[in-house]
Amino acid sequence: MPHDVTMPQLGMAQDAGRLTQWLKAPGDAVTKGDALFEVETDKATMEVEAQASGFLTHVTAAEGEDVPVGHAIARISDSADAAGDSPAPNDSAAPDSAPQDTLPDGHQVTMPQLGMAQDSGVLVIWHKALGDAVATDDILFEVETDKSTVEVPAGHSGYLAATLAEPGDEVPVGAALAIISAQKPDAPVARGVAAAAPAANPAPAETVAPKPAPPMQATAHQAAPQTGGRILASPKLRRVALEQGLDLARLVRAGHPQPFHMRDLEVLEALPTQTPAPQAGGTVQALRLQAACAQDGFSPFATWAADAHGLQDADALLAGLAGASLGRAATVAVERFGASRVYDVAAGRGLSAVTDTENAPDLRVRDLRATSLRAVSLGAEDVPVLSIIQQGAGLALVLECSAAQMDGPAAIALISEFAGRMEQPLRHLL
Repeated sequence: MPHDVTMPQLGMAQDAGRLTQWLKAPGDAVTKGDALFEVETDKATMEVEAQASGFLTHVTAAEGEDVPVGHAIARISDSADAAGDSPAPNDSAAPDSAPQDTLPDGHQVTMPQLGMAQDSGVLVIWHKALGDAVATDDILFEVETDKSTVEVPAGHSGYLAATLAEPGDEVPVGAALAIISAQKPDAPVARGVAAAAPAANPAPAETVAPKPAPPMQATAHQAAPQTGGRILASPKLRRVALEQGLDLARLVRAGHPQPFHMRDLEVLEALPTQTPAPQAGGTVQALRLQAACAQDGFSPFATWAADAHGLQDADALLAGLAGASLGRAATVAVERFGASRVYDVAAGRGLSAVTDTENAPDLRVRDLRATSLRAVSLGAEDVPVLSIIQQGAGLALVLECSAAQMDGPAAIALISEFAGRMEQPLRHLL
């Protein structure tokens, strides 16, 4: 199946990148993970990997060209001669998120690319109302991908003059989400993604029946939601629900409208729940997962970060990688030889924003690399614990927690994300 190659977003404020060099030629065979091209932003030049295997075709961007984020620049096809089978990726432009001649003038805020394989994101909530004044660093909205929910800053100062998506809308990477104008707008615009492309044969307004509201109580015969479905919720509610062992899927089954916020916590707490059967002997059910890194990428990364960027606190870097693996803002303790330091880690990938704190941790990282230990099994503690053990040139990682602190899928996602960051930390910055 053909796969479009798009210009990635390597920074939250980036809306374009310069293609400096193609590392593969049209018609070349490529394997997923191969370095495909180089991109230069205002901060760095980085190699971008192929996200699929096949043959490079439909190349539409030349070296030295500035390309908007999310714009298709090539295609990975099933065969080298597929270039003649269909038009190039950019031959037919995708419709704009809204008619441009009716929108206020200003700077467009686009759907960010939060991962190299991401091609869209779901808008969870707007943090500013139409007409509000915004500063560059103000949180403007939240986006959910298949891996995390992230707060996105405005990136520009001014006034929120237009919103071009509604909470729950899935928006392609690079598509306009909002417009920030220099002057307070006289007639701000609010549209959803559905307004961008009207149906070919719209039904008359009088024949459209209103969609019934979802029931607030689940009946006994209702099927459980699909496990692959997204649950739209604020990062703070996700964190509190995780700490209290509450399942957000119960709100979905009860028909409570999404996205969920902290005000829905009382509703969740009041919902009836099934009491699990007690474990034999009255013990608390615990989870223990192991992962291995073929190489220790963190040590050279910490040296590079100190020399090139002045980030001298290696424990803060370690906390940043662990916190980012949770996919939300978190407080992380780094423990070594009985001593512990605690850090606040903001949502996102900014390692320079990790700060010391005295708050209680959500996650503990126990660095055992300097010990002679080769395995660890201590059981669940007050918070989930990630232990790091030296294993030759690589690392062994162990996650231990109780089932009330983290369910199986969340635990798998955490240790998988952390293992990837410890083996190749530079990917964390992409």
